[in-house]
Amino acid sequence: MISTLYPQKVAAVFVFLLVFFTAVHPLFSQRKPVDKSMLCVGNHWTEEEGAAFLASIRQSYTQKPQWEKRAKAIRQQVLDGTGLNKPPKKGPLNAVFGEIRHFDGYTVQNAAFESLPGVFVTGSLYRPAGATGQLPAILSPHGHWSQPGDVGRYRPDAQKRFASMARMGAMVWAYDAVGYAEMEEMGWIHHHPDALKQQLWNSIRGVDFILEMGADPGRIGVTGASGGGTQSFLLAAVDDRVSVSVPVVMVSAHFFGGCICESGMQIHKTKHFQTNNVEIAGVAAPRPMLLVSVGGDWTKNNPEIEYPHLKHIYTLMGVPDLIENVHIPEDQHGYDDKKRQAVYPFLAKHLGLDLSKGLNPDGTLNEGSVTVEEQRTLYVFGDKNPFPSNGIKHNDQVVWR
Repeated sequence: MISTLYPQKVAAVFVFLLVFFTAVHPLFSQRKPVDKSMLCVGNHWTEEEGAAFLASIRQSYTQKPQWEKRAKAIRQQVLDGTGLNKPPKKGPLNAVFGEIRHFDGYTVQNAAFESLPGVFVTGSLYRPAGATGQLPAILSPHGHWSQPGDVGRYRPDAQKRFASMARMGAMVWAYDAVGYAEMEEMGWIHHHPDALKQQLWNSIRGVDFILEMGADPGRIGVTGASGGGTQSFLLAAVDDRVSVSVPVVMVSAHFFGGCICESGMQIHKTKHFQTNNVEIAGVAAPRPMLLVSVGGDWTKNNPEIEYPHLKHIYTLMGVPDLIENVHIPEDQHGYDDKKRQAVYPFLAKHLGLDLSKGLNPDGTLNEGSVTVEEQRTLYVFGDKNPFPSNGIKHNDQVVWR
C-alpha cells in the first residue's frame, strides 16, 4: 500500500508546489513562454531580403489611412511582444538625488527613480547652468559598450554629448541599461529574458521622470546609438510624448538587433504578421526624426533602402521634410565626433536649442570645456546616499503589476 501511494503523494506535492510558485513567484507567474521560431535576431535577413520586404510591404500603404492602420498594428505588436499591452500601474517615482556638481555652462546631478516597486533606474541628470522654467528634454539610452573605461553612459564621447546638449539648453537624462555598470554591480543581469520589456518600461518611466523634473511636455527628444538607437525608436513608437527622435547607427532593413534586449521578445513577427526596425521607426511619423548612418555597419544602405522607405511614410503623413538622413560613409559604428556634429543641429532646430553652445561657427564641435568624470563619480548610491531599503537587485525579483 505504501509503495502504491507514495508516487501519488509525490505527484500531489509536485503539483501543489508548481501551483504555489506559479502564483507567488514573479519569474513563474509573469513571463510568457517565448516561441523562438518567431524571433528575428541579428542578421535575420540578408541585405537583399530586407530590401525586398520593404519594397513589397510598401505596396500595401500608398495612402495615409493605410499607413496609419499599419502603424497601429506595428505599435500593438511591440506592446504585445513585450507584454506592455497591459502595462503595470504607474506608482510614485520616489526619486533619489545626489549632490549637484557645477561645470562650465551645465550641472550634473546623479539620480534614480522607482520605475516599478523596488526597481530603481540609475542615471545622471544634466541641466543648463542657471536655467529656469520649463526646459526641452532629451532622454539618452546607451548601447552595448562594456569594456572597462568605455562603459555605456560613462564613455567620454557620451559624457561630452550629454554636457553639450545641456549647455545648448536641454535637460538630459542619461540612464543605465538593465544590468549595466551601477545596476550590474547591484546584481542586475543584462542578458535576461525580460531585458527588452524592462528597458522599454524604464524608458517610458524616464519620460515621466523628466516631466516631473520640469521638462517642457511639447519638447521631448530621445537619442542613442546602437542598442541605444533601438531603445530610441522603440520608445518613440510606443510613447507619443516623444516629439523628436534620433536613432544613431541602428535602423536597418535586415539587421534586427543582436542582443536579447533588442530581439529577445516577439516584437517583429507572429504567424500572421511581420515587420522590421524600419517600419517600427516609421511609427514615429509625423514627429521629426533623424537617421544617422555609416558605411562601416548594418546601416550602410540607409541612403538607398531605409531612408527612402521612411521618406515614403513621412510623405504619406504630409511632412516629408521632417525625416532626414546624415550618412557618413567613411565612419564606423558609434556616437563619435562626426555623429554629434550631425545630431546637434537637428536637435537645436526641433527642440529650440542654442546650437552655438554645441558647434563652433565653422561646424566643429564646441566641447573643449566639457569635464569628463570618472565612472563611479556618476553613480547614485554609496556611503552618502545608501540604496533604499525596499530596493531590489535582480531581474527575477521584479513584480509586474
